[in-house]
Amino acid sequence: MAQDVVSPGTRQSVGIIADGVFKVLLAGVCAVGAAPLGHRLGVPPWLMALSGLALLVGGGTEIRLVRSRPMRTYLRLMVAYDSGWLLTALAGLLMAWQGSGAGGWVWMGYQTAAPLVLTALLVAASPSRKASRPHAKAGCPARPGRRWSRTGSTVR
Repeated sequence: MAQDVVSPGTRQSVGIIADGVFKVLLAGVCAVGAAPLGHRLGVPPWLMALSGLALLVGGGTEIRLVRSRPMRTYLRLMVAYDSGWLLTALAGLLMAWQGSGAGGWVWMGYQTAAPLVLTALLVAASPSRKASRPHAKAGCPARPGRRWSRTGSTVR
């Protein structure tokens, strides 16, 4: 039986894209259901809409930069983001169980701020080696201090 071999980098890229798609879908849910969801969470519709916009920016950036940023950077940022998401969801649930109306504010506040921080960190991150060396695709050797002209000869 033949098996397709998929590199770990490809699997990670697919996971990053799926995470970005999830954020974009969640953005749509926040925007479309701003009034009813906001009412259930005890937050105003404008916060839900703003959160949807932030999630759209965060998810879109995550998808757009997947090939130009190192996997290690992505994985660290995603673990931090998801850990914060889990902690704020738990904090929001605990507040709701205690009868506080602040639980929705905590969770939606995180949903608004965290994607923007993720976006800023991804944009500020150094490009991966593959993305920063476009000549590597063309099969040109990379040598420090040398550039390649269009004719293939070296230029100092």
